[in-house]
Amino acid sequence: MSNIRFGQFVLDPAIGLADASGKPVPINQRGQAILETLLAAQGKAVSKSELMDRVWPGQIVEEGNLTVQIAALRKLLGERPDSSEWIITVPRVGYRMVAAQVPTIPAATAKVAASLPEQPTLAVLPFQNLSGDPGQDYFADGVVEDIITALSRFKSFAVIARNSSFTYKGRAVDVRQVAEELGVCYILEGSVRKSGDTLRIAAQLVDGTTSSHLWAQNFDGSLSNVFDFQDSITAAVATIVEPQIQAAELERSKRERPGSTEVYDLYLQALPKIFTKTTADYVETLALLDRALALEPNNAAVLSVKISILVSLNVMYAEPIGPDDRLRCLELVRRCLQYAAGDSTAMARCSAALIHVVKDYDWGMAVIGSALDINPNNIFVVGTAGIANLHCGDLDEALSHFQRALTLSPRDPVVYWALTAIAHVHMIRGNYIEALSWAARSKALNPVDPCNLWMLIAANAHLGRMAEAHHHLAELKRVAPGVTVKRIWAGQPQKYTDRCANILEGLRLAGLE
Repeated sequence: MSNIRFGQFVLDPAIGLADASGKPVPINQRGQAILETLLAAQGKAVSKSELMDRVWPGQIVEEGNLTVQIAALRKLLGERPDSSEWIITVPRVGYRMVAAQVPTIPAATAKVAASLPEQPTLAVLPFQNLSGDPGQDYFADGVVEDIITALSRFKSFAVIARNSSFTYKGRAVDVRQVAEELGVCYILEGSVRKSGDTLRIAAQLVDGTTSSHLWAQNFDGSLSNVFDFQDSITAAVATIVEPQIQAAELERSKRERPGSTEVYDLYLQALPKIFTKTTADYVETLALLDRALALEPNNAAVLSVKISILVSLNVMYAEPIGPDDRLRCLELVRRCLQYAAGDSTAMARCSAALIHVVKDYDWGMAVIGSALDINPNNIFVVGTAGIANLHCGDLDEALSHFQRALTLSPRDPVVYWALTAIAHVHMIRGNYIEALSWAARSKALNPVDPCNLWMLIAANAHLGRMAEAHHHLAELKRVAPGVTVKRIWAGQPQKYTDRCANILEGLRLAGLE
């Protein structure tokens, strides 16, 4: 068995367990035998009988002995960077190790391994204080600690704990070496510079395997309002980093698919197709997701993407999903929420299904409220909260969510939703010129979104611009064949009928039956 790196640990079967700095971690012989067996299984469950045969060969021992060893091992390893356990109990089977495993390669011939872990991992390094004032160290450290806390709310990637990443404080580092030592894919680093009453924070996200820069940005603020500035930096970085990591993971999957974990790979293949808005892509995506669910039927991330696709088919194309849309979505939502474990993105997708398909408005609003409490920096959650309020809550609160999404992450795919939704608010209020302006901006980002075409058709029709309305109506019929006013209304939340009245009336004025 080769040396295995997982998180901040390295297991050398001949020497024992060590942390990232090479310091030995005390582990007994039986604990090491269990750890070796679980790591060798590469994420698959190992039965209790197999573990007992490995640890106590030829001996008859009580199962409780294994339980004691597992408990001691869990205590020794502590929590993973995302606060979950390294060793998972598999009911009625045994145990499995949840770890991104990377073989340790001798430094003289090292090349950073290009394996795709089950989940992308990120380390936030201490920000350099370039102010020439050691008194500003507290601010630099405070920014990093808050960023780590904010990023740990995301379930789509894991963040290395502060005590591991802060071992690099004050050291000149090579990001590829740090990525290898900590077993992470991405590094977030930065600096703090003080000039008079002005503070500048520079942050950059780096691919740990290639040292290539994925994103970089400067933030300027006043020292007199230092803590508000710190909060705004935290929110901005947390908001921007998640979609950047997601985009990088999609590219990584394309390059490295042969060595990736199957379910995660299927999930990554499906993810970009959420935004294409074509029936053919949705059908292909559902096939990918069903393959993933056949392997892991209770994977909340995969379940939530399937829910999102089904909602889109039901709402945007106004086409039935199956013989009983409501019950089918309700079953998926219940299952997803059961296993979501605080995944705010999965919860937001469930909320959309409850509001748009199941028509359980109170439950849907409660779920999106909880998701927003869990992670207020997740732009997908913020955007979904806006949509929920657009149909079932306060319109000014909806606009506040949409404007926040536009301000914090203007390049995120969710932004065209926000632009269309702002157009929808203006349609409700009869501001048709304003609605056209926002809808035109949305169309520039996604020209085939049916919801946005509804705004363009209806607003132009209300303004008497029938040639433009008919042009957009022809586009709508091309992307959503068989669409009717009745089917559009059936796919919309109906808590407040006035929220869609001007849109439906405008579609009828343009000639849609």
